[in-house]
Amino acid sequence: MTFDAIDRELLHLLQSNSKQTNKALSHQLNLSVTAVYERIRKLEKSGIVKQYVALVDKNKVQKDFVAFCHVKLVQHSQEYVVMFEREVKQLNEVLECYHLSGDYDYLLKVLVKDMKAFREFMVEKLTKINHIGSTHSMFMINEVKHTTAISL
Repeated sequence: MTFDAIDRELLHLLQSNSKQTNKALSHQLNLSVTAVYERIRKLEKSGIVKQYVALVDKNKVQKDFVAFCHVKLVQHSQEYVVMFEREVKQLNEVLECYHLSGDYDYLLKVLVKDMKAFREFMVEKLTKINHIGSTHSMFMINEVKHTTAISL
């Protein structure tokens, strides 16, 4: 699907606040409410807009200990990769998981309450996944930038 400058601006507005009414969006875009509605539907149907979510403040829910874990598998067979990915998707503490090139196979972003909870996660959950050869963890000192918006 191709999209124009108005679609780009609409996506920008939706990414900054998806709870805006179509009327409010129509004023900002100088379009009719119906035109905004149709554009949003087109973006949703094409899969450009996948879903709408609420972003929770991790500090206010006492889940502000962020760790990044590198994971190396003992072997890179399809069976091990598929098994690891299936199991890591089940771990609620893992917010993001990326299959990487380089020294480690995966990078996980983990969110827990504190160091004690992180240790428990590592011992009771992550390292119990079969075929993990090694892990290396780093901890966030300060969040310099965090955004969910994709620049268009």
